[in-house]
Amino acid sequence: MLEVRSLCLEAGDFRLRDLDLAVGEGEYFVLLGPSGSGKSLFLEALAGLRRPAGGRISWKDADVTCLPPEKRGFSLLYQDYALFPHLTVEENIAYGPRSKGRSRREAREAARRAAELVGASHLLGRSPANLSGGEKQRVALARALAPGPALLLLDEPLSALDWGQRREVRRELKSLHRSTGAAFLHVTHDPEEALYLADRMGVMLEGRLRGIGPPEELFRNPPDPAVGAFLGMRNLLPARFSGPGRCEVGGVEIAAASASEGLSHVWIKPEDVLLSLEPFPSSARNQLRGRVADWEPAGPLLAVKVDLGGFPLAAMVTRRSFQELGLEPGKKIYCTFKSSAVVTVNG
Repeated sequence: MLEVRSLCLEAGDFRLRDLDLAVGEGEYFVLLGPSGSGKSLFLEALAGLRRPAGGRISWKDADVTCLPPEKRGFSLLYQDYALFPHLTVEENIAYGPRSKGRSRREAREAARRAAELVGASHLLGRSPANLSGGEKQRVALARALAPGPALLLLDEPLSALDWGQRREVRRELKSLHRSTGAAFLHVTHDPEEALYLADRMGVMLEGRLRGIGPPEELFRNPPDPAVGAFLGMRNLLPARFSGPGRCEVGGVEIAAASASEGLSHVWIKPEDVLLSLEPFPSSARNQLRGRVADWEPAGPLLAVKVDLGGFPLAAMVTRRSFQELGLEPGKKIYCTFKSSAVVTVNG
């Protein structure tokens, strides 16, 4: 198990502050955050490439904070692959086992096993200069796996790939995690990547961890508005408590089953908002009249933005419903949602 306690790291004017994290053996943990949030610095500290200004890093109860990289038993895969151009693919993959003192024969066998795991056996005799982006990614991944690390650190491993390659390598990462039994700590800026791969995930913003838990839970109930905004959540709105089961949003009072003193924002999932041309025959306590402001594609659906006077609200509708309702800018429309659909956020 990896344990990080009160870790601080300085890099110029940037600081990682009081990071606490635990990653279990065999767990796939994804650290999600925007560029410049400190994700790569954190990985480099774990790998031993940067000395923390404070705090402790331990692996299986042993303090590794000051150990050099080669003594930790971790592998780090950078987003730019960093393959050695003067070595063949097989020599690149065998580099890790050789650096750990294995014989040439043992290193070669380890390289071939790792190449087979990632579907790169046919590339062993080639030069990195003759590989595509997806092939380089496979080779870099095989090189990281060849020493048999207990912890694999992945720094934006899919960012240089096109959409099709990302989907393919993403599936392979999930399969490799199951087959190797190693712990994976993967940093990315892509929420979809995190949702697909993570057993648990954390969100890093401005050098701080701002929430850890199962991906579905963090997306459903963000710990604070900044996390919700980064996760791209629609309808995350400033609010104030106005009484038991009620709150005020932009001067409009709405029913919110979970409302309590201390709330600062509410989140109303767009898929929980129903649109109709007349008041909706429903037991839902919130029925608000507004005008269509805009819309945009959202996968197979359309996100319709409605101006409710005090605040905007987005609703997800099918293209068929969009046509049947005859939605266009300025059209009057009713928005309906249950009080239980209003998620409150404190702080």
